[in-house]
Amino acid sequence: MKKFVGFIGWRGMVGSVLIQRLIEENNFGKINPIFFSTSQVGEKSPIIKGISRSYLKNAYDIQDLKKMHIILTCQGAEYTNIVYQKLRSTGWKGYWLDSSSYLRMNSNSVIVLDPINIDLIHSAIRSGVKTFVGGNCTVSLMLMALGGLFSRNLIEWINFSTYQAASGAGANYIMELLKQMGFLYNEVSIPLNQSSNSVLNIEKKISQLSTSDQFPKKYFLAPLAGNVLPWIDVITESGQTKEERKVSEEANKILNSKVFIPIDGVCVRVGAFRCHSQSFLIKLTEDISCVDIINIIQNHNSWIKIIPNNFKDTINSLTPFSVTGTLDIAVGRIRKLNFGSKYLSIFTVGDQLLWGAAEPIRRMLMILLK
Repeated sequence: MKKFVGFIGWRGMVGSVLIQRLIEENNFGKINPIFFSTSQVGEKSPIIKGISRSYLKNAYDIQDLKKMHIILTCQGAEYTNIVYQKLRSTGWKGYWLDSSSYLRMNSNSVIVLDPINIDLIHSAIRSGVKTFVGGNCTVSLMLMALGGLFSRNLIEWINFSTYQAASGAGANYIMELLKQMGFLYNEVSIPLNQSSNSVLNIEKKISQLSTSDQFPKKYFLAPLAGNVLPWIDVITESGQTKEERKVSEEANKILNSKVFIPIDGVCVRVGAFRCHSQSFLIKLTEDISCVDIINIIQNHNSWIKIIPNNFKDTINSLTPFSVTGTLDIAVGRIRKLNFGSKYLSIFTVGDQLLWGAAEPIRRMLMILLK
């Protein structure tokens, strides 16, 4: 019998990518999908080839949710906070798959990234764990890129700098970035096309416009176009932002390592539309050559795409535009640092809506169905 799988939050950015991936992989034929909504109850469910359309159910109706064998939610932490415990308290024993952060560090949940922790996932299923959660986007992308080094216990510690796209904050933020770009261009388009104008005068006007009351910054609260914002999420007691703290906490939980690996750095929002980039300074546990490092990284999983450390390949293939919409994890700028033979520099790029969000949850659904 096909399992009843309830989908919540399927209209958002992560949810939309998840549905797209399920269609691409012909996964809907393996389940009985039931679509829920928090705001459009009673409307028609989405059109999916081979699936009979029905009406959207109420995502807050515990009785309807209880009928599901598996619930897959991309609705966000607020929804999980309201519904999850209510549902569990009724005795519901189904599987809860969640892309939000709310349950990640719960002792009864497993953060899923099967190319990295498939053994932990299988062990958790056998032991009766029913809650599986997708990791933070930067964490999942980091582990996919550096999985070979982690699996060989070659990493002593990591210092990172992230370059996170606007879409990582949600649909409203990517729209605001576009509005900011359009606002600036519209204001300087005439002098921009007049050869007599000094570029310094144009730059000065842009700087003045970015601080004006008319500049669109409802969501970011600051200009992102032509700018960087080295702050994501709220501050913690250590002085890290919550986004920065997640990297160390979640990575070590996913790895399930006996030895805690220190990971720390700065998370930065940049004016890219999609895909997160990361720069890593890594202290290795032993001195191995860059040739061996490349082989270890490349042979870990089939999605790694090693980018040669030269100008042409780097600017064409180690960028958000080069990997957006794909499962590729681009890994480049691999070199030893002048600090010593155990210090390594690596730059990576991956699509945060795929391996960073939707794909681990989709794959976990398929694992459960098996």
